[in-house]
Amino acid sequence: MKKQNTALVLIDLQKESNFGLQQMDQVVTNAKELIDGFREQNIPIIYTRQINRADGVGLSVGEPLNEDGTPYYYNSANESIEIFDEIKPQDGDIVIDKYRWSAFYETSLDLTLRSLNITDVVIGGVVTDGCLLTSVFDAYFRDYNIHLVKDICAASNEGSHMSSLMMIANWVYNLKIYDTTNILKRMSGKEYELWEAEKADSMHYTPENMREIYNKFN
Repeated sequence: MKKQNTALVLIDLQKESNFGLQQMDQVVTNAKELIDGFREQNIPIIYTRQINRADGVGLSVGEPLNEDGTPYYYNSANESIEIFDEIKPQDGDIVIDKYRWSAFYETSLDLTLRSLNITDVVIGGVVTDGCLLTSVFDAYFRDYNIHLVKDICAASNEGSHMSSLMMIANWVYNLKIYDTTNILKRMSGKEYELWEAEKADSMHYTPENMREIYNKFN
């Protein structure tokens, strides 16, 4: 993993509050630490934003709507589409707007990464079981090495968050999972800890042992 071939991709860390995402204050705090650390090392920072047009053009089939027919989530007429102020993009950062869950679907993200000679994607964001999940799989399908930062991810409920990370862990064969502290240690050349699977489909979980299996990431 070389700094000159690495980028930080932050999925939809926006002000949208209708999801009721858990622990977002901690997510933003961790993301700020991560962003500051990557900026210090001149590693590219790429933000994505989910945007649903207020006039309804191009919405996903079945997209939830308000009574007036405008989109309930990520309405382009609202401030909810903006990145949190604490971690807002700075000059030189890249912002990619998208209209479907995956950050790669009909966007310039893949082209951008390849033009920067990126092979390793450090990724995290929300929602864990939606835009983050699909973006990770699409990055893997495009042959990027995936470094997932688990403590800048969030979902509307703990079960969805846990199960999504475990599905990713089972089937993204080159996946490495860190917390914010350890990915920053790695990028600084210090000793670090991470989780990676010994084999495919290694996390067999049931409703009864879900938390026990999930805790293997720690």
